[in-house]
Amino acid sequence: MTKKLCVVGLGYIGLPTAVMFANHGVRVHGVDINETAISMIQNKQLHIEEEGLQERLNVAVDSGNFTASTTPEEADIFIIAVPSPINDDKTANLDYVRAATKSIAPYVKKGNLVILESTVPPRTVEDVMIPVLEETNLHIGNELYISHSPERVIPGRVFEELTNNDRIVGGINDESSRLTVELYEIFVKGTLHVTDATTAELVKVIENTYRDVNIAFANELAKISENLGVNAWEAIKLANYHPRVNIHFPGPGVGGHCIAVDPWFLAELEPDLAKLITLARQTNDGMPQHTAKRVKDIISQQGIQHGRVAVFGLAFKGNIDDMRESPSLEVIHHLRELGLDCSAYDPHIKENKLDIQTQSIEEAVEHADIILILTDHNEFKAIQPDLFAERLRTKIILDTKNCIQEQAWKDQGFDVYRLGDSKN
Repeated sequence: MTKKLCVVGLGYIGLPTAVMFANHGVRVHGVDINETAISMIQNKQLHIEEEGLQERLNVAVDSGNFTASTTPEEADIFIIAVPSPINDDKTANLDYVRAATKSIAPYVKKGNLVILESTVPPRTVEDVMIPVLEETNLHIGNELYISHSPERVIPGRVFEELTNNDRIVGGINDESSRLTVELYEIFVKGTLHVTDATTAELVKVIENTYRDVNIAFANELAKISENLGVNAWEAIKLANYHPRVNIHFPGPGVGGHCIAVDPWFLAELEPDLAKLITLARQTNDGMPQHTAKRVKDIISQQGIQHGRVAVFGLAFKGNIDDMRESPSLEVIHHLRELGLDCSAYDPHIKENKLDIQTQSIEEAVEHADIILILTDHNEFKAIQPDLFAERLRTKIILDTKNCIQEQAWKDQGFDVYRLGDSKN
């Protein structure tokens, strides 16, 4: 069993991963440059929201298997799980990966294994990590082993999927892969598929790009359906009864640290070939503006020119507190450009990150002309509109996630609209 593990990056992936290893008997030292996050972790407090994380963090810290600080320590295995965002020009920003690799270099010794979990463009291990690690003067592949093993989890179900999902292991050589498989076998019940590092990098990007292209198709169908007067949600559901059809559903845009980012990695590498990928990204990036225009058109039909929009949902996905690349932020930006006032409510975003954010539904809907649902939190699915219906100035709701109990809203006198359905 591994003697000691050092995990660099204690965010939505790194912290659950570190805690999982600690709770399976591995001594783990976690590292993050965010001093506030480190202080909270040391005091068994969470700086992110994830189902089951608090209980597991408590056990990890209390057992003595998990420590955290802003600096690495010597270990047998190093896992790098830092962000890999895109720049304004849609190119990959690998500064965090490079900096994390440099931070562990003084602590790496002969026989160590370095694993990159961050989702990155193909050849990042070869072109970014290895040149940094060569400065340790250890022979890469014989004295220092390196792998890429990308995470495959969804927020809200991280621990279930860390355990049960199949995992890709891409070593720079057979020994790197063998050591990596040996590590993850500590808790992974899914199959560990071995390949080379560059293929592993490509596989992860392919997975998220597939989903992005599928969503773009659904969003095109939604816009076509609005013009036809057809309910896109019903049409897609019926199409999916075909045994070889699996269309995703439309939405106000694509967010998160993966689907909204990773396809650009391929577009950057092969711009002349990634035509479909680029078009899908542009389609999904255009949905926030389409959603805002739809709001404007709906309330204009009521003779309202300078209305107020109550936005429900700031997280990019239901039942989480993650706002990374959230389309809600872009929708709000475009609503304001159209001259509309906004309030925003999200029960999972505890910290006020926007000047329009409210602490209650009642406050958000006060004098609003339309409710705009952008995130399918369970709290929104279960809303009883009779509790606040009279606070609105105009009773209209646009549900971009098809998540509300429609009849309950109609019973309170609401006009109900969906993204992908021009009828109310």
